[in-house]
Amino acid sequence: MKLNKGIALITVMLVVALAATIATHMLAKVQIAVKKSTNVSFNQQAYWYAMGAEAFAKRVLKTSFEESPDKTTLAQIWAQEESTYPVDYGEITGEISDLQACLNLNALRVTENTSREKTPARAAFEALIIALNIEGVDVFSAEYMADALSDWLDSDTSIVSAGGAEDNDYSAKEFPYLPANYYLASVNELRVIEHFTKEVITAVKPYVCVIPNTNLHQININTVSAEQPELLQALLDISKSEAQQILSARDINGFDNIDAFFNLPEVNKLKITEAQKQQFVVDSQYFTLRAVATFNQSYFYLQSMMQVNEDNQINVISRTIGRD
Repeated sequence: MKLNKGIALITVMLVVALAATIATHMLAKVQIAVKKSTNVSFNQQAYWYAMGAEAFAKRVLKTSFEESPDKTTLAQIWAQEESTYPVDYGEITGEISDLQACLNLNALRVTENTSREKTPARAAFEALIIALNIEGVDVFSAEYMADALSDWLDSDTSIVSAGGAEDNDYSAKEFPYLPANYYLASVNELRVIEHFTKEVITAVKPYVCVIPNTNLHQININTVSAEQPELLQALLDISKSEAQQILSARDINGFDNIDAFFNLPEVNKLKITEAQKQQFVVDSQYFTLRAVATFNQSYFYLQSMMQVNEDNQINVISRTIGRD
């Protein structure tokens, strides 16, 4: 009888222990599910904050173009430095940049109707790499990188020249892949293009950009940063000191028209070709917003590319979610 009671007691204890284990496991799963649901909710709110930043950026750009439809300058309200605004349980940080104050990598794309001769965009790209004085990079290295980038962008599978690379080169790698043979979607694509090293990409990244689906090569002289004379140096094939003098002579309100720029004494004395002149404008069509929104320590990163059309309407042409 005592033996049966002992066995019954042990059984009860085992059942209680098993029930406690199951209950603990279920509680843990419930807690995880609640936390996941909360995180999703917080991230969703951060997303809407970021979209609010995008809507605000569009309104700022529209106001700028309504006030000054014929020129785009660094004196306008869109060109403020990165700003942070407090919101309920978080904050929004954002900055608008001009995509025509940098060298559009897609401008190196050669179409079937375009000559294979060196274009102003390609010449500027090669000159920029040299101007940055990257250790171990010479004129031939710059040409090879330009060759490889041109091949990555063009629609055919023919190698442009000595430094070019196409399907056979990329498919023979340890982890094979194929070139896009289309426009870049991000500057980060340089990481998978032949000849581009980490050091080169780090050096050129502040000076280059990607405007989606166009080989537009028009630099707004009013918005080129005074801290990046190397870009102007590459575009005009001049010295860094000459580029610095030109940018220093630029008024804060910019040039009203492109002739005013070329009539600037510091520019007028230079031997500038017609092809080089065609690279410059005083107004911009493309901009990018980089925004970071937080809500209860949940972060949302957004990069929105925008285009201003002829009616001064602002259209979002690309969105990238996540850190660059």
